[in-house]
Amino acid sequence: MLVQPGKPAPYPVCSKEAFDLLNCAVSDAFDQEKCLRLLGVLRKCVVQKNVKKFILEENDPDDHRTGKGKQ
Repeated sequence: MLVQPGKPAPYPVCSKEAFDLLNCAVSDAFDQEKCLRLLGVLRKCVVQKNVKKFILEENDPDDHRTGKGKQ
């Protein structure tokens, strides 16, 4: 999860950009150029929104391959 200190948001800041990049990286049809472009989009977002830190909620280690941990 991405957070912006002092400002609550209905969705974490830059979450769409982060998920797009992560999904690109795990895609069966991996496209390095596309992923690099998405990295640039994420970087631009975090700079514009002054994001200083990523925070991930703790998940069940047994579910690390599916991305489905404790809900």
